[in-house]
Amino acid sequence: MSDLDRRDFLASVAVAAVAAPTVAAAVTQAAADGPYTLPPLPYPENAIEPAIDARTMQIHHDKHHAAYVKNLNAAMRDLKGPADVEALIADLDAIPEAKRMAVRNNGGGHANHMLFWSILTTPGQGGKPEGALLAAIDADLGGVEKMTKDLTAASLGRFGSGWAWVVVKPDGKLAITSTPNQDSPLMGPSCVEVPGTPIIGIDVWEHAYYLKYQNLRADYVAAVLGAMNWGEVARRYAAARK
Repeated sequence: MSDLDRRDFLASVAVAAVAAPTVAAAVTQAAADGPYTLPPLPYPENAIEPAIDARTMQIHHDKHHAAYVKNLNAAMRDLKGPADVEALIADLDAIPEAKRMAVRNNGGGHANHMLFWSILTTPGQGGKPEGALLAAIDADLGGVEKMTKDLTAASLGRFGSGWAWVVVKPDGKLAITSTPNQDSPLMGPSCVEVPGTPIIGIDVWEHAYYLKYQNLRADYVAAVLGAMNWGEVARRYAAARK
């Protein structure tokens, strides 16, 4: 993040501290602009503490995620597309070229955050990989310890803003990858190096962690991995395998 971008980010935080919108207001604003809406967080804003502080969760969801939804609705105005945002970004070639990048950026931002919120839980209460998911991690990723190491490396190795992922590839095997900006593995080989269905996504944009961790991205990644909802990851794995 450049000094200018960081000043803009910190300024937005200051404004938010004075007049942060409620989740209900953010949902109403996003819903009013089109078919894609911003659901509330599936837990209280402080539920992921100490891994992610409540203030970061509020700004990240109510400001950043809401902006992706609003901008996606603006890009899709006068266009027809699937109601499911994952289906939308999986077929970007169907979007007119003039709108495609806006849909790629904002549709990706919406889909990526929907996954991110869903796979987090109160630290220490997320269980462990087991069953078919654990077997796949052992077979495809070398075990939980190696998966954690490699996913951390993918998170720290992503220069600038982006995401680190565990995906189910089209052949049904797991892989670890990363993407820049708001690209998603769902977007396919024309957009990403390793296409597939994401079951874990770690947001490494600075707005996801800067208030609490500043430049210590490694500490943030470790905290997110400690707050993983492995039951939800397992559900997503089973659905992707189908």
